[in-house]
Amino acid sequence: MILSSKKEFPYASFTPKSKGDLAECNSGAVGFIQLRTAEISNGSSAKAPFRGLGVARVILSLITVAFTVFSVKGASQAKDSLSLNAIISEVVQNHPLVKKASEELTVSDARIGIAQSAYLPTVDFDATYTHIGPVPEISFNGNSFKMAPTENYNAAFNVVQKITDFKRTDKAISLEKQGKELTRQSIEQVKQKLSQAAIGNYFALLYLQESIKIKDEQLATLNEHLRYVKKKQETGSATQYEILTTQVRISAIENQKTDLEVARQTQVSQLNTLLGKPESTSQQVKNELNISLMDLQNEALINTAMQNRDEMKLAREKAKLAEMKYSLTGAQNNASINGFLQGGIKDGYFPNLYQPKANYAIGVSLKVPIYDGKRSKYNLAQAKSAIVVNDQETEYTRRTIVNEVVESSANVKASQKKVEQSELQLEQATQAYKLAQNRFASGVITNLELLDGSTAVSESRLMLLKSKIDYTVNLYKLKSAVGERLY
Repeated sequence: MILSSKKEFPYASFTPKSKGDLAECNSGAVGFIQLRTAEISNGSSAKAPFRGLGVARVILSLITVAFTVFSVKGASQAKDSLSLNAIISEVVQNHPLVKKASEELTVSDARIGIAQSAYLPTVDFDATYTHIGPVPEISFNGNSFKMAPTENYNAAFNVVQKITDFKRTDKAISLEKQGKELTRQSIEQVKQKLSQAAIGNYFALLYLQESIKIKDEQLATLNEHLRYVKKKQETGSATQYEILTTQVRISAIENQKTDLEVARQTQVSQLNTLLGKPESTSQQVKNELNISLMDLQNEALINTAMQNRDEMKLAREKAKLAEMKYSLTGAQNNASINGFLQGGIKDGYFPNLYQPKANYAIGVSLKVPIYDGKRSKYNLAQAKSAIVVNDQETEYTRRTIVNEVVESSANVKASQKKVEQSELQLEQATQAYKLAQNRFASGVITNLELLDGSTAVSESRLMLLKSKIDYTVNLYKLKSAVGERLY
């Protein structure tokens, strides 16, 4: 279903009729214009307050008021600057959580590099000086010979190259690469959740903005009505009760508008936080309520969600990671074969013990772990338990997703019905208001009863606005529930 923005907020329109009457109007903001014109045309008690003014001048002044209302509305819309897509795009690009998660990829690359470094040789240089005593000596034919110098010097380069560890390093590298995939998937989940927060904030702000406009229209109607009844009171055609009643209504609407403005300021602050803007930045959003989504059955929605939801993708990646950790743990006690090379200069060679000479050593070493105090056994048990835990978490995630999809689908259907009911309610309220205008022109009802009809139209518009926003938000929730990208 596609929501049409052309009939979201049915503001009043003017179509000149015969006999000098103004057009029918379905907006509370300019509804009272008809009220005054009707009484003038009726030739009743309204004549006294407007004595000295021609009907044409009165109509002209009322039309000026109407166009002023529309000019204010147009100027307000012109200030709209932020679309939903622009907000989401900026949030997922610049939010600290996204940057933090993206930086984790650098850490993952470093871990992969560390694991791969096991294939590379290690090279170091060491130098030692040793003074020994007593020096071992040997006597022969009355002569003594030292077996080692008193001052020993040694400087050498050492190179060690891993020949094989029977795939232990291969498994460590695969584990780190899998960890990087898990990190990359986590970034997508962060972006999705931030998009959800941006969407919720956007539509809450949109509702408050449009609600304030409707309240402004109601206040314009009530203030015009108050001026009207005050002039009628001067001729004795209205009572103090009508004035007080109107003033009470104005006060109530102003209180409601104040609450809406405070709530709007809160939402703007939250939006600035998401966007990284100063908290004092004034923000307005565009009126975008157009969205469509295929009407799928719950089973199809659930199957789609199982394939696309970030939570399920993460669960599958974690399952692979747990299996790899178990495999790597089992390979920790694999034998390793290393080659080594050492070359440098040292003294102590017979017969010139104090003459430094170049030397080298080359060979192969084999290391076979035999007993590690049962550490390998317990590490394997821990890794096996992690696999079982991950399986249970995956099942819990699956059940949660099923509930979210079913609930979101039901909310979409319910909100769609509310939109239809609200549209019908607005249509009925508009028709009732037109009938009230005719009855008021005939002197059957009072101006307060006519004002009730105008208020009912405004309240119905507000309910329709809320139901359409609820419907749109629920559609986005369903898109998120089935794993469709919101950014």
